[in-house]
Amino acid sequence: MHPEPPLPPAPAASDPAALPAQGKRWAKLHPDVLKLGLVSFLTDLSSEMIFSVFAVFFTTVAGASSALLGLIEGLADFSASSLNYLAGWLSDRSGRRKWLATAGYGFSSLAKVILLVSSSIAGLAVFRVLERLGKGFRGPPRDAWLVSVAGEATRGYALGVHKALDKSGAVVGPLVAYGLLKWLGESASTYRLLFLVAVVPAVLAVLVLALIHNPPGQPHPRESLRQNWQQLSPGFKRFLLPAGVFALGYFSLGFFLLRAHDVGYSLTDVVLLYALFNTTCVVAAPLVGHLGDRVGRSRIVLLGYGAYASLNLWMVFASTRWEMLAVFCIYGLFYAIEESQSKAFIADIEPERRATAMGAYNFVTGSLYLPASLVAGALWTLSPSLAFGLATALSLAAMVIFVRVRPAAGPAH
Repeated sequence: MHPEPPLPPAPAASDPAALPAQGKRWAKLHPDVLKLGLVSFLTDLSSEMIFSVFAVFFTTVAGASSALLGLIEGLADFSASSLNYLAGWLSDRSGRRKWLATAGYGFSSLAKVILLVSSSIAGLAVFRVLERLGKGFRGPPRDAWLVSVAGEATRGYALGVHKALDKSGAVVGPLVAYGLLKWLGESASTYRLLFLVAVVPAVLAVLVLALIHNPPGQPHPRESLRQNWQQLSPGFKRFLLPAGVFALGYFSLGFFLLRAHDVGYSLTDVVLLYALFNTTCVVAAPLVGHLGDRVGRSRIVLLGYGAYASLNLWMVFASTRWEMLAVFCIYGLFYAIEESQSKAFIADIEPERRATAMGAYNFVTGSLYLPASLVAGALWTLSPSLAFGLATALSLAAMVIFVRVRPAAGPAH
Protein backbone atom coordinates (compact mmCIF):
# COMPACT_ATOMS: atom_id res chain seq x y z
CA MET A 1 0.00 0.00 0.00
CA HIS A 2 1.22 3.49 -0.79
CA PRO A 3 0.86 6.26 1.79
CA GLU A 4 -2.03 8.53 0.92
CA PRO A 5 -0.75 12.00 0.09
CA PRO A 6 -2.99 14.95 0.93
CA LEU A 7 -5.06 16.69 -1.70
CA PRO A 8 -2.90 19.21 -3.54
CA PRO A 9 -3.34 22.71 -2.11
CA ALA A 10 -5.07 25.33 -4.18
CA PRO A 11 -2.56 27.50 -6.03
CA ALA A 12 -2.22 30.96 -4.63
CA ALA A 13 -3.65 33.85 -6.59
CA SER A 14 -0.22 35.43 -6.63
CA ASP A 15 1.54 32.35 -7.95
CA PRO A 16 2.81 33.16 -11.46
CA ALA A 17 2.68 29.48 -12.41
CA ALA A 18 -0.99 29.39 -11.54
CA LEU A 19 -1.82 32.75 -13.09
CA PRO A 20 0.63 33.54 -15.88
CA ALA A 21 -1.25 36.68 -16.85
CA GLN A 22 -2.01 38.49 -13.63
CA GLY A 23 -5.27 40.39 -13.67
CA LYS A 24 -6.34 38.87 -16.98
CA ARG A 25 -9.24 36.45 -17.08
CA TRP A 26 -8.67 35.06 -20.52
CA ALA A 27 -5.42 33.28 -21.25
CA LYS A 28 -3.87 33.08 -24.70
CA LEU A 29 -4.75 29.82 -26.39
CA HIS A 30 -2.69 27.67 -28.71
CA PRO A 31 -4.22 27.74 -32.24
CA ASP A 32 -4.69 23.95 -32.20
CA VAL A 33 -7.18 24.31 -29.34
CA LEU A 34 -9.40 26.45 -31.57
CA LYS A 35 -8.86 24.29 -34.67
CA LEU A 36 -9.76 21.12 -32.82
CA GLY A 37 -12.66 23.04 -31.32
CA LEU A 38 -13.96 23.67 -34.85
CA VAL A 39 -13.68 19.97 -35.65
CA SER A 40 -15.60 19.11 -32.49
CA PHE A 41 -18.18 21.83 -33.24
CA LEU A 42 -18.97 20.33 -36.64
CA THR A 43 -19.04 16.79 -35.26
CA ASP A 44 -21.36 17.68 -32.40
CA LEU A 45 -23.56 19.71 -34.73
CA SER A 46 -24.06 16.49 -36.68
CA SER A 47 -24.33 14.05 -33.78
CA GLU A 48 -26.62 16.14 -31.61
CA MET A 49 -29.08 16.78 -34.43
CA ILE A 50 -29.64 13.04 -34.19
CA PHE A 51 -29.20 12.42 -30.46
CA SER A 52 -31.60 15.22 -29.47
CA VAL A 53 -34.46 13.23 -31.00
CA PHE A 54 -33.06 9.70 -30.65
CA ALA A 55 -34.42 8.59 -27.24
CA VAL A 56 -37.97 9.75 -27.87
CA PHE A 57 -37.88 8.68 -31.55
CA PHE A 58 -36.56 5.24 -30.58
CA THR A 59 -39.29 4.64 -27.98
CA THR A 60 -42.35 6.46 -29.37
CA VAL A 61 -41.86 6.35 -33.15
CA ALA A 62 -39.86 3.14 -33.65
CA GLY A 63 -41.75 1.50 -30.77
CA ALA A 64 -38.88 0.27 -28.58
CA SER A 65 -39.27 -0.15 -24.81
CA SER A 66 -37.45 1.90 -22.16
CA ALA A 67 -35.58 -1.26 -21.13
CA LEU A 68 -34.35 -1.73 -24.70
CA LEU A 69 -33.35 1.95 -24.77
CA GLY A 70 -31.28 1.32 -21.65
CA LEU A 71 -29.62 -1.69 -23.29
CA ILE A 72 -28.79 0.20 -26.50
CA GLU A 73 -27.52 3.27 -24.67
CA GLY A 74 -25.41 1.06 -22.43
CA LEU A 75 -24.00 -0.81 -25.42
CA ALA A 76 -23.33 2.52 -27.13
CA ASP A 77 -21.37 3.77 -24.13
CA PHE A 78 -19.54 0.46 -23.86
CA SER A 79 -18.64 0.55 -27.56
CA ALA A 80 -17.29 4.08 -27.11
CA SER A 81 -15.07 2.89 -24.27
CA SER A 82 -14.05 -0.47 -25.73
CA LEU A 83 -11.41 1.04 -28.04
CA ASN A 84 -10.29 3.82 -25.70
CA TYR A 85 -7.40 2.02 -24.05
CA LEU A 86 -6.18 0.57 -27.35
CA ALA A 87 -6.40 3.98 -29.05
CA GLY A 88 -4.52 5.64 -26.19
CA TRP A 89 -1.81 2.97 -26.23
CA LEU A 90 -1.43 3.25 -30.02
CA SER A 91 -1.21 7.03 -29.72
CA ASP A 92 1.51 6.89 -27.05
CA ARG A 93 3.32 4.06 -28.81
CA SER A 94 3.40 5.67 -32.28
CA GLY A 95 3.00 9.38 -31.50
CA ARG A 96 0.56 9.61 -34.45
CA ARG A 97 -2.23 11.42 -32.65
CA LYS A 98 -3.67 13.21 -35.67
CA TRP A 99 -4.18 10.19 -37.91
CA LEU A 100 -5.66 8.04 -35.16
CA ALA A 101 -8.10 10.84 -34.32
CA THR A 102 -8.96 11.27 -38.01
CA ALA A 103 -9.71 7.56 -38.33
CA GLY A 104 -12.12 7.78 -35.39
CA TYR A 105 -13.95 10.81 -36.75
CA GLY A 106 -14.17 9.17 -40.16
CA PHE A 107 -15.69 5.97 -38.79
CA SER A 108 -18.37 7.91 -36.90
CA SER A 109 -19.26 9.78 -40.09
CA LEU A 110 -19.62 6.54 -42.05
CA ALA A 111 -21.87 5.05 -39.34
CA LYS A 112 -24.39 7.86 -39.82
CA VAL A 113 -25.04 6.65 -43.36
CA ILE A 114 -26.96 3.74 -41.77
CA LEU A 115 -29.72 6.18 -40.85
CA LEU A 116 -30.20 7.02 -44.52
CA VAL A 117 -31.13 3.43 -45.37
CA SER A 118 -32.88 2.16 -42.21
CA SER A 119 -35.04 3.59 -39.42
CA SER A 120 -36.03 0.24 -37.90
CA ILE A 121 -35.27 -0.61 -34.27
CA ALA A 122 -32.41 -2.84 -35.43
CA GLY A 123 -31.00 -0.18 -37.78
CA LEU A 124 -31.18 2.53 -35.13
CA ALA A 125 -29.47 0.26 -32.60
CA VAL A 126 -26.63 -0.66 -34.98
CA PHE A 127 -26.07 3.00 -35.86
CA ARG A 128 -25.94 4.06 -32.21
CA VAL A 129 -23.34 1.44 -31.31
CA LEU A 130 -21.11 1.84 -34.37
CA GLU A 131 -21.14 5.65 -34.22
CA ARG A 132 -19.87 5.50 -30.64
CA LEU A 133 -17.05 3.15 -31.67
CA GLY A 134 -15.61 6.01 -33.70
CA LYS A 135 -15.94 8.33 -30.72
CA GLY A 136 -14.03 5.85 -28.57
CA PHE A 137 -11.15 5.64 -31.01
CA ARG A 138 -10.73 9.37 -31.59
CA GLY A 139 -10.98 10.59 -28.00
CA PRO A 140 -7.64 9.66 -26.33
CA PRO A 141 -5.32 10.80 -29.18
CA ARG A 142 -7.26 14.06 -29.61
CA ASP A 143 -7.26 14.77 -25.87
CA ALA A 144 -3.54 14.00 -25.61
CA TRP A 145 -3.01 16.41 -28.51
CA LEU A 146 -4.96 19.10 -26.65
CA VAL A 147 -3.16 18.78 -23.32
CA SER A 148 0.23 18.68 -25.09
CA VAL A 149 -0.31 22.18 -26.51
CA ALA A 150 -1.93 23.65 -23.38
CA GLY A 151 0.33 24.94 -20.65
CA GLU A 152 -0.04 23.34 -17.21
CA ALA A 153 -1.24 26.57 -15.57
CA THR A 154 -4.01 27.07 -18.15
CA ARG A 155 -4.79 23.45 -19.02
CA GLY A 156 -8.23 23.50 -17.44
CA TYR A 157 -9.14 26.70 -19.25
CA ALA A 158 -7.94 25.37 -22.63
CA LEU A 159 -9.94 22.16 -22.26
CA GLY A 160 -12.90 24.22 -21.08
CA VAL A 161 -12.76 26.40 -24.19
CA HIS A 162 -12.51 23.30 -26.39
CA LYS A 163 -15.53 21.80 -24.63
CA ALA A 164 -17.43 25.08 -25.09
CA LEU A 165 -16.76 24.98 -28.84
CA ASP A 166 -17.65 21.29 -28.88
CA LYS A 167 -20.97 21.87 -27.13
CA SER A 168 -21.74 24.94 -29.24
CA GLY A 169 -22.32 22.42 -32.00
CA ALA A 170 -24.59 20.59 -29.59
CA VAL A 171 -26.61 23.79 -29.22
CA VAL A 172 -26.90 24.48 -32.94
CA GLY A 173 -27.62 20.83 -33.85
CA PRO A 174 -30.80 20.48 -31.76
CA LEU A 175 -31.99 23.90 -32.94
CA VAL A 176 -31.61 22.79 -36.57
CA ALA A 177 -33.53 19.62 -35.72
CA TYR A 178 -36.21 21.66 -33.97
CA GLY A 179 -36.52 23.99 -36.99
CA LEU A 180 -36.93 21.08 -39.40
CA LEU A 181 -39.56 19.39 -37.20
CA LYS A 182 -41.49 22.62 -36.72
CA TRP A 183 -41.31 23.56 -40.39
CA LEU A 184 -42.03 20.18 -41.97
CA GLY A 185 -43.84 18.37 -39.15
CA GLU A 186 -43.02 15.13 -37.34
CA SER A 187 -43.15 12.70 -40.25
CA ALA A 188 -40.95 9.88 -41.55
CA SER A 189 -39.80 12.04 -44.47
CA THR A 190 -38.78 14.84 -42.09
CA TYR A 191 -36.65 12.48 -40.04
CA ARG A 192 -34.99 11.13 -43.21
CA LEU A 193 -34.16 14.71 -44.23
CA LEU A 194 -32.86 15.47 -40.72
CA PHE A 195 -30.55 12.45 -40.84
CA LEU A 196 -29.32 13.43 -44.31
CA VAL A 197 -28.53 16.99 -43.24
CA ALA A 198 -26.67 15.65 -40.19
CA VAL A 199 -24.18 13.77 -42.39
CA VAL A 200 -22.89 16.98 -44.04
CA PRO A 201 -21.11 18.62 -41.03
CA ALA A 202 -19.73 15.21 -40.01
CA VAL A 203 -17.92 14.91 -43.35
CA LEU A 204 -16.73 18.54 -43.13
CA ALA A 205 -15.22 17.84 -39.69
CA VAL A 206 -13.05 15.03 -41.10
CA LEU A 207 -11.84 17.28 -43.94
CA VAL A 208 -10.93 20.11 -41.55
CA LEU A 209 -9.03 17.75 -39.26
CA ALA A 210 -7.07 16.32 -42.18
CA LEU A 211 -5.83 19.85 -43.00
CA ILE A 212 -4.50 20.59 -39.49
CA HIS A 213 -0.74 20.13 -39.09
CA ASN A 214 0.26 18.37 -35.89
CA PRO A 215 3.83 17.27 -35.14
CA PRO A 216 3.91 13.66 -33.83
CA GLY A 217 4.08 13.19 -30.09
CA GLN A 218 6.89 11.44 -28.22
CA PRO A 219 6.56 7.71 -29.07
CA HIS A 220 7.11 4.83 -26.64
CA PRO A 221 7.62 2.11 -29.27
CA ARG A 222 8.85 -0.75 -27.08
CA GLU A 223 6.05 -0.81 -24.52
CA SER A 224 3.35 -3.49 -24.65
CA LEU A 225 -0.16 -2.82 -23.38
CA ARG A 226 0.72 -4.47 -20.05
CA GLN A 227 3.99 -2.55 -19.67
CA ASN A 228 2.21 0.66 -20.55
CA TRP A 229 -0.37 0.07 -17.82
CA GLN A 230 2.34 -0.74 -15.26
CA GLN A 231 4.04 2.59 -15.95
CA LEU A 232 0.93 4.63 -15.17
CA SER A 233 1.13 6.58 -11.90
CA PRO A 234 -0.38 5.21 -8.65
CA GLY A 235 -2.34 8.45 -8.30
CA PHE A 236 -4.10 7.85 -11.60
CA LYS A 237 -4.91 4.26 -10.66
CA ARG A 238 -6.40 5.44 -7.35
CA PHE A 239 -8.57 7.90 -9.25
CA LEU A 240 -10.15 5.03 -11.18
CA LEU A 241 -11.86 3.80 -7.99
CA PRO A 242 -14.13 6.81 -7.31
CA ALA A 243 -14.51 7.34 -11.05
CA GLY A 244 -15.75 3.77 -11.44
CA VAL A 245 -18.26 4.06 -8.59
CA PHE A 246 -19.55 7.30 -10.07
CA ALA A 247 -19.86 5.71 -13.53
CA LEU A 248 -22.22 3.06 -12.13
CA GLY A 249 -24.76 5.83 -11.55
CA TYR A 250 -24.00 7.86 -14.66
CA PHE A 251 -26.66 6.53 -17.01
CA SER A 252 -27.67 7.96 -20.38
CA LEU A 253 -28.97 11.51 -20.68
CA GLY A 254 -31.70 9.95 -22.82
CA PHE A 255 -33.52 8.98 -19.61
CA PHE A 256 -33.64 12.62 -18.53
CA LEU A 257 -35.09 13.54 -21.92
CA LEU A 258 -37.59 10.70 -21.64
CA ARG A 259 -38.63 11.93 -18.18
CA ALA A 260 -39.13 15.45 -19.56
CA HIS A 261 -41.39 13.96 -22.24
CA ASP A 262 -43.36 12.15 -19.49
CA VAL A 263 -43.78 15.41 -17.57
CA GLY A 264 -45.39 17.10 -20.55
CA TYR A 265 -42.78 18.26 -23.07
CA SER A 266 -43.57 17.42 -26.70
CA LEU A 267 -40.92 15.79 -28.88
CA THR A 268 -40.02 19.13 -30.46
CA ASP A 269 -39.93 20.84 -27.05
CA VAL A 270 -37.63 18.10 -25.72
CA VAL A 271 -35.21 19.13 -28.46
CA LEU A 272 -35.24 22.71 -27.12
CA LEU A 273 -34.67 21.42 -23.60
CA TYR A 274 -31.65 19.53 -24.88
CA ALA A 275 -30.39 22.73 -26.51
CA LEU A 276 -30.74 24.50 -23.12
CA PHE A 277 -28.57 21.83 -21.50
CA ASN A 278 -25.89 22.32 -24.13
CA THR A 279 -26.09 26.13 -23.92
CA THR A 280 -25.47 25.95 -20.18
CA CYS A 281 -22.48 23.69 -20.83
CA VAL A 282 -21.06 26.15 -23.39
CA VAL A 283 -21.26 29.03 -20.91
CA ALA A 284 -19.97 27.01 -17.94
CA ALA A 285 -17.07 25.10 -19.53
CA PRO A 286 -14.51 27.94 -19.81
CA LEU A 287 -15.55 29.32 -16.41
CA VAL A 288 -15.11 26.05 -14.51
CA GLY A 289 -11.87 25.44 -16.41
CA HIS A 290 -10.54 28.83 -15.30
CA LEU A 291 -11.75 28.13 -11.75
CA GLY A 292 -10.02 24.75 -11.75
CA ASP A 293 -6.74 26.38 -12.77
CA ARG A 294 -7.05 28.67 -9.76
CA VAL A 295 -8.45 26.54 -6.93
CA GLY A 296 -7.20 23.08 -7.95
CA ARG A 297 -8.84 20.57 -10.25
CA SER A 298 -9.47 17.97 -7.54
CA ARG A 299 -11.99 20.37 -6.03
CA ILE A 300 -13.68 20.82 -9.40
CA VAL A 301 -13.98 17.04 -9.86
CA LEU A 302 -15.71 16.86 -6.47
CA LEU A 303 -17.99 19.73 -7.50
CA GLY A 304 -19.02 17.73 -10.56
CA TYR A 305 -19.91 14.67 -8.50
CA GLY A 306 -21.91 16.87 -6.15
CA ALA A 307 -23.78 18.57 -9.00
CA TYR A 308 -24.78 15.20 -10.47
CA ALA A 309 -25.98 13.97 -7.07
CA SER A 310 -28.05 17.14 -6.65
CA LEU A 311 -29.78 17.00 -10.02
CA ASN A 312 -30.62 13.29 -9.63
CA LEU A 313 -32.03 13.92 -6.17
CA TRP A 314 -34.20 16.67 -7.62
CA MET A 315 -35.38 14.33 -10.39
CA VAL A 316 -36.71 11.93 -7.74
CA PHE A 317 -39.36 14.51 -6.88
CA ALA A 318 -39.56 16.71 -10.01
CA SER A 319 -42.98 16.71 -11.67
CA THR A 320 -43.33 20.10 -13.37
CA ARG A 321 -41.99 21.65 -16.55
CA TRP A 322 -40.13 24.46 -14.77
CA GLU A 323 -38.28 21.93 -12.62
CA MET A 324 -37.10 20.23 -15.81
CA LEU A 325 -35.68 23.56 -16.96
CA ALA A 326 -33.68 23.93 -13.73
CA VAL A 327 -32.47 20.32 -13.78
CA PHE A 328 -31.18 20.58 -17.35
CA CYS A 329 -29.29 23.76 -16.48
CA ILE A 330 -27.59 21.97 -13.57
CA TYR A 331 -26.87 19.05 -15.90
CA GLY A 332 -25.12 21.44 -18.27
CA LEU A 333 -22.89 22.66 -15.41
CA PHE A 334 -22.10 19.09 -14.39
CA TYR A 335 -21.33 18.04 -17.96
CA ALA A 336 -18.93 20.95 -18.42
CA ILE A 337 -17.00 19.68 -15.40
CA GLU A 338 -17.12 15.97 -16.16
CA GLU A 339 -16.18 16.14 -19.84
CA SER A 340 -13.27 18.56 -19.63
CA GLN A 341 -11.97 18.93 -16.09
CA SER A 342 -11.66 15.21 -15.41
CA LYS A 343 -9.31 15.08 -18.41
CA ALA A 344 -7.34 18.06 -17.14
CA PHE A 345 -7.08 16.34 -13.75
CA ILE A 346 -5.81 13.13 -15.39
CA ALA A 347 -3.20 15.15 -17.29
CA ASP A 348 -2.03 16.55 -13.94
CA ILE A 349 -1.60 13.18 -12.24
CA GLU A 350 -0.28 11.29 -15.31
CA PRO A 351 2.21 13.58 -17.11
CA GLU A 352 3.98 10.99 -19.28
CA ARG A 353 1.42 8.65 -20.88
CA ARG A 354 -1.61 10.85 -21.12
CA ALA A 355 -3.30 9.20 -24.10
CA THR A 356 -3.03 5.81 -22.42
CA ALA A 357 -4.33 7.22 -19.12
CA MET A 358 -7.30 8.90 -20.80
CA GLY A 359 -7.99 5.76 -22.78
CA ALA A 360 -7.84 3.62 -19.63
CA TYR A 361 -10.12 6.07 -17.79
CA ASN A 362 -12.65 6.06 -20.61
CA PHE A 363 -12.46 2.26 -20.89
CA VAL A 364 -13.09 1.68 -17.19
CA THR A 365 -15.87 4.23 -16.83
CA GLY A 366 -17.43 3.43 -20.20
CA SER A 367 -17.53 -0.28 -19.38
CA LEU A 368 -19.54 0.61 -16.28
CA TYR A 369 -21.93 2.84 -18.22
CA LEU A 370 -23.39 -0.36 -19.72
CA PRO A 371 -24.65 -1.79 -16.39
CA ALA A 372 -25.58 1.76 -15.31
CA SER A 373 -27.97 2.20 -18.23
CA LEU A 374 -29.19 -1.41 -18.02
CA VAL A 375 -30.06 -1.01 -14.33
CA ALA A 376 -31.63 2.39 -14.99
CA GLY A 377 -33.79 0.91 -17.75
CA ALA A 378 -34.90 -1.95 -15.50
CA LEU A 379 -35.67 0.36 -12.57
CA TRP A 380 -37.50 2.71 -14.93
CA THR A 381 -40.13 0.05 -15.58
CA LEU A 382 -40.87 0.07 -11.82
CA SER A 383 -40.46 3.79 -11.16
CA PRO A 384 -38.19 6.46 -12.67
CA SER A 385 -37.53 7.73 -9.13
CA LEU A 386 -35.69 4.49 -8.29
CA ALA A 387 -33.20 5.07 -11.12
CA PHE A 388 -32.55 8.67 -10.04
CA GLY A 389 -32.31 7.68 -6.37
CA LEU A 390 -29.65 5.06 -7.09
CA ALA A 391 -27.63 7.58 -9.13
CA THR A 392 -27.78 10.02 -6.21
CA ALA A 393 -26.45 7.43 -3.75
CA LEU A 394 -23.62 6.32 -6.03
CA SER A 395 -22.56 9.93 -6.72
CA LEU A 396 -22.35 10.67 -3.00
CA ALA A 397 -20.39 7.45 -2.46
CA ALA A 398 -17.93 8.50 -5.20
CA MET A 399 -17.36 11.82 -3.41
CA VAL A 400 -16.53 10.04 -0.15
CA ILE A 401 -14.17 7.59 -1.87
CA PHE A 402 -12.44 10.40 -3.79
CA VAL A 403 -11.67 12.23 -0.55
CA ARG A 404 -10.46 9.03 1.11
CA VAL A 405 -8.14 7.76 -1.65
CA ARG A 406 -6.82 11.26 -2.48
CA PRO A 407 -5.53 10.81 -6.04
CA ALA A 408 -2.24 12.62 -6.50
CA ALA A 409 0.88 12.30 -8.63
CA GLY A 410 3.37 9.72 -7.55
CA PRO A 411 6.18 7.56 -8.93
CA ALA A 412 5.20 4.79 -11.32
CA HIS A 413 5.60 1.17 -10.32
